[in-house]
Amino acid sequence: MRFDLDQLETPIVYKLLAASVHPRPIAWITTMDAGGGVNAAPYSFFNVMGSAPPTVAIGLLADPKRGFKDTAQNILDTGEFVVNLVPERLVEQMNVTAIDAPRGTDELALAGLETAPSSLIAPPRIAASPVSMECTSLSTVVTGPSQSVVIGRVLAIHIDDALVKDAARGHLHAEALELVARGHASTYFRTTDRFELDRPFWSETEAAPAPRATATARGD
Repeated sequence: MRFDLDQLETPIVYKLLAASVHPRPIAWITTMDAGGGVNAAPYSFFNVMGSAPPTVAIGLLADPKRGFKDTAQNILDTGEFVVNLVPERLVEQMNVTAIDAPRGTDELALAGLETAPSSLIAPPRIAASPVSMECTSLSTVVTGPSQSVVIGRVLAIHIDDALVKDAARGHLHAEALELVARGHASTYFRTTDRFELDRPFWSETEAAPAPRATATARGD
């Protein structure tokens, strides 16, 4: 069946996209408004997009009544945000911060969460999160009425010491992160069910041509 998205209502389009593309990692974003108020909210239209420079991208949908959500407006105003990752042990608190609270509400206080200062930017990070990325906005593309995609540069990553296997090599105890991912509607996924699959290399396949012999010049 084909769905022509331009002919469908927005809630139906959202359901089709969210149910088709999953699981999705969750960016639990903390920002600060121009007056110093802190906001926290989770977003699952998110992923890492590059490493040189290190970049992330987050899709911020519109609030049906207020237009730009607090997160989007704060990033537009200040250009700074923190991406905190969500382990299973914090999923209930994460869900609390998704509440449609009035503008200016301290969602972190509602969820009983403490913050820790960032090193390079003003918005704080969520202290209990195992991984927090300090980011500045490289670009914000307004893709629709009060809808935007933020591309951010990651300046620093705070990682729980217990999760670092080999700092010099950038190796983590990835399984110990116990992150959750978003599905459709109210469905979430655990990331504890894994399998290994080595990437193939063309040079190791039978289809790869044999190296050409290099002619050696002779002087007779």
